[in-house]
Amino acid sequence: MNRQAQAVVLLLLGGAVIRASLTDLYLNYVKEGLRPFLVAAGIVLVVAAIMTLWYELRPARPASVPADGPGLEGHDAPGHDGHTDDDGHGHHEPRVGWLLILPVLGLLLVAPPALGSYAAGQAGTALSSQQQPSDYPPLPEGDPVRVGVLDYASRALFDKGTSIGDRRVLITGFVAKGPDGQPILARIVLSCCAADGRPVKLGLTGDVPAGLPDDTWVEVTGRYSDRVAPDPVNDAEIPYLDVESWKQVPAPKRQYE
Repeated sequence: MNRQAQAVVLLLLGGAVIRASLTDLYLNYVKEGLRPFLVAAGIVLVVAAIMTLWYELRPARPASVPADGPGLEGHDAPGHDGHTDDDGHGHHEPRVGWLLILPVLGLLLVAPPALGSYAAGQAGTALSSQQQPSDYPPLPEGDPVRVGVLDYASRALFDKGTSIGDRRVLITGFVAKGPDGQPILARIVLSCCAADGRPVKLGLTGDVPAGLPDDTWVEVTGRYSDRVAPDPVNDAEIPYLDVESWKQVPAPKRQYE
């Protein structure tokens, strides 16, 4: 792969990073606070690609003729790229290297979706009842009060629902298949980027949103349930929510917690 092809790949990759960073697309891959670093990385890639193309495409300097006459002749004369074979022809880089542009074009044209039900089914829930309990502040005002999947699951497991009490909570997440084949509510939690994403899962009782395909986003309203069930992937406990009502909603811009 010659340097021109490498520069084009860098240019397209940098453009893809900048495009994703200037829209909400980057939220499918990293946490919100990493946007400035993505923009800076994309700019560096684009500048490096432009400088490489400029260096490769600039007019060649005329070769100086030695005082004792012309230089190499015949089969010793260099080819177009400075390499020769026994017939005096220059070697060219294999054009198959340009195929490396295709994956980069794929990133520009087809954006991979955020992690969802498939990732949740392959990994165990991120919470474990073996973790140390913590003191949780009272829930904010409101009826129902909006909480995250991670917040509710942490209070249900480590606080045994004490800080929730009989309050109604409103939780948003996507539908996935649970240990018994019944739908559960899940959300992916990131530490840095999608590579370290782990699911947090909630079992559902009561008015369960049945008949929905995986990765459907819903808002559920319900109350604390003391029921738990083991996650078959890592044997960690999955807390439950007693659902009173639910509705289907569009996927949020920030799909990770």
